[in-house]
Amino acid sequence: MRSDDEDERALSPEETLRLIESQRAETERHLGGDPLLFYGSWGLAWLIGFGAFFLRFGLSGHQYLPISAGLAMTILFVSLSLALVVTSYAGWKQSSQVRGVSQARGTMYGLSWFFGFFALGLIGGHFGKLLPEAEASLLWSCLSVFVVSILFMAGAAVWNEPPMFFVGVWVAAVNMVGVAAGPGWHALLVSVLVGGGFIVFGTVLRFRLGKA
Repeated sequence: MRSDDEDERALSPEETLRLIESQRAETERHLGGDPLLFYGSWGLAWLIGFGAFFLRFGLSGHQYLPISAGLAMTILFVSLSLALVVTSYAGWKQSSQVRGVSQARGTMYGLSWFFGFFALGLIGGHFGKLLPEAEASLLWSCLSVFVVSILFMAGAAVWNEPPMFFVGVWVAAVNMVGVAAGPGWHALLVSVLVGGGFIVFGTVLRFRLGKA
C-alpha cells in the first residue's frame, strides 16, 4: 500500500522555480512594506508643499494666491514632517521584523533623515535671514530637496536598490534645473515632476509587487 507522500506528485523544476519566486515576492511584500506608502507620502508632501510656493511666487514673480512666505514655508515643512513620520514608522515596523545587520542598517539610515533635516534647519535659518524673501525661500526649498536626493542615493547603496538610486538622481537633477530657473519654476518643477512622479512611481511599484 502506498503512503500519502508517495501519492503526491513531485514538483517539476519549473514549478519549483515558480514556487520559490512566489515565496520571495510574498516575503518582499511582508518585510518591504507598501512602496506607495513610502513614495506616495513624500510625493503628496512635495505636491502640496511646493505647490504652495508655486502659488506664492508664480512664474513671473506675481502671486497666484495671497499666500505669505511664512505660510508657504509652514505648509511645506508640515507636509515634509508628516511624510517623515509616516516613512519612519513604516521603516521601524520593517526593521522590527528583522535582526542583526539589516536592523542596524535600517536604524542608522532612519536616523540619518532626522539629522539631515536638523542640519538643514540650522543652515537655512542662518543664511536665510541674510537673503531677500524669494531667494531665502528658494534656499530652504532646494536644501530640503537636496537632502532627500542624497539620502535616496545613499539608501539605494545600503539596500542595493538601483531604482531608488535613479530616483535620487532624478530628484537632484530637477532640483538643479529649478534652482537655475528661479523660485516659482523650482516650486512648480518639484511639485509636479518630483511630487507627482513619486506618486506614480509608488503606484507602479505597488502594482508590480501585487502581481509578483
